Amino acid sequence: MKDSNKSNSKLPVFNSHVYCNEYLVDGILHSWKGATTEVFSTIHSKDKEGNIGPTLLGSIPDMETETALAALNAAEKAFNRGQGVWPTMKVKDRLRCLTTFAEKMKKSREQIVELLMWEIGKNKQDSYKEFDRTVDYIFDTIEAYKKLDRKSAKFDKESGIHAHIRRGPLGVVLCLGPYNYPLNETFCLLIPAIVMGNTAIFKPAKHGVLLITPLLKAFQESFPPGVVNILFGRGRKIASPIMETGKIDVLALIGHSSSAVALQDLHPNKNRLRLVLGLEAKNPGIILPDADLDSTIKECISGTLSYNGQRCTALKVLYVHESIVDEFNKRFSAAVDNLKFGLPWEEGAFLTPLPEPGKPAYIQELIQDAVSKGAKIMNAKGGELSENYSYPAVLYPVNDEMNVYHEEQFGPVVPVISYSDINEPLDAMATSEYGQQVSLFGRDIRKLGPLIDVLSNLVCRVNLNSACQRGPDVYPFTGRKNSAVGTLSVFDALRSFSIRTFVAAKDNPYNNEILDALMDSKDSNFVNTEYLL
Repeated sequence: MKDSNKSNSKLPVFNSHVYCNEYLVDGILHSWKGATTEVFSTIHSKDKEGNIGPTLLGSIPDMETETALAALNAAEKAFNRGQGVWPTMKVKDRLRCLTTFAEKMKKSREQIVELLMWEIGKNKQDSYKEFDRTVDYIFDTIEAYKKLDRKSAKFDKESGIHAHIRRGPLGVVLCLGPYNYPLNETFCLLIPAIVMGNTAIFKPAKHGVLLITPLLKAFQESFPPGVVNILFGRGRKIASPIMETGKIDVLALIGHSSSAVALQDLHPNKNRLRLVLGLEAKNPGIILPDADLDSTIKECISGTLSYNGQRCTALKVLYVHESIVDEFNKRFSAAVDNLKFGLPWEEGAFLTPLPEPGKPAYIQELIQDAVSKGAKIMNAKGGELSENYSYPAVLYPVNDEMNVYHEEQFGPVVPVISYSDINEPLDAMATSEYGQQVSLFGRDIRKLGPLIDVLSNLVCRVNLNSACQRGPDVYPFTGRKNSAVGTLSVFDALRSFSIRTFVAAKDNPYNNEILDALMDSKDSNFVNTEYLL
């Protein structure tokens, strides 16, 4: 297989190096004087000496535990046991800060998109989509919070008790995002966390880290000191010591369950640690005998191989009824081989270089293991290898002795399993450690109806004749078993990062006079019935 760089006659050139020596703690952009880590792209280019290899994009601070604890202290001070400026601020003022940030963020669109393409190999169309979707998410969050606040702008009365019920912050949040959506999924944690009045420490993922640096100043200028603290470096030197203090109230992480468990285990007071987790999944596609193969194959291409399958929502195994499996394999394999592989900015590039240097070798191991245990590579290009890519391999027949059956491959390999009895894929899903989503392809409602009833108890989203996905962001995003804790959507995330709290008073003239005076005086940001329009 040709290396992606050689699809052009000319090697690409990266001229936007980012040598980051700043970090944000307590509202100050501090200069980092210590060790740094170079950031490379797996996309090859020529260096100053004429050597061809991975492209140097810049560097980030390799921060130490002392700085991490300083960030924790800043976040703790800003929250101040719920007495800080940010958690007691009026909702409209917090939203004004968020709007200011979103407007500043827009100015970095082109730089962030370029870094998305170079750092994590995301194609140009999807890179712009990730940026724009993130900005939209911020403004949608603002509108969702207004709606939530309007619903709370009243007193209830039950059994002679007046109650003014709102949602309050939880405290200090440790926010750790993923490399595959380093902007969007990270901000889907960070933005609702802070807008609800919490303070946060945020560490970007190992890949997709430089693209956060253009936003450091925007965060500094938009929020009060200590509300958002941004660190760079390794998790064991930053996240681990922070968790060991027991001062983190919420762990917000999108990544692997092993990381989530390890961090939880470090917390001395796990009983009060709130978790908001988006974890791994092994989402299946189930293709019934009457499925429309044209639309099914189109959706399965998107579901299995969008962003090279590096999505928790990707279809990671396909169950195809034995009566159509040969026809499906033939047509699906041809469609896979017709996908364009190239550099992220090339027109029509669907498959792009993998950002993790070791991922092509891992994919090869999965392919070789499956082939050694009876699977065949169904597509002509399957498994063709370059230095930064392993071409998608359609594997069939796959069984439970193969590693690819069990592991979340998170890359371009597609296992296909035939079935004769629908209970075969259902039993596999029931025994799986994961339960995020499923794609169900078919048209006979007499079969679809009962299947939907069962599947909805095994996963949290059943996609009918369509690929698994996260959006639209107003819909719940969660999972069962090892796939998630908590629910993320524009609305649900606000609830995940907050708790219901209220003021109650017996209905009598004395209390009623005080409540009326409180509302008229505006001495309390909590007790008020103002509407946010």
